[in-house]
Amino acid sequence: MNRSELIDSIAKRQNMPRRQAEDAVNAIFDAIVGAMKQDERIEIRGFGSFTTRHYGSYVGRNPRTGDAVEVPEKRLPFFRVGKDLRDRLNIEG
Repeated sequence: MNRSELIDSIAKRQNMPRRQAEDAVNAIFDAIVGAMKQDERIEIRGFGSFTTRHYGSYVGRNPRTGDAVEVPEKRLPFFRVGKDLRDRLNIEG
């Protein structure tokens, strides 16, 4: 399911205009991204939690040439599935 399909599904299930569902989805995603930019942890009970992981810089290798390449430090998003979602997937799947 992509973003557009998610919006359509919410609009249909909640019997609301597509534009209103799109605004709701965008607001949720913007809130999650904003919190992650501030290194906050987002926990949605029964679904899962979003965090950022910090990785330090290191020297890597260019696979094509074999030359050493300095890889800068970075933050990457990480999602951990909640117990309720995991159980529902394993029972209903």
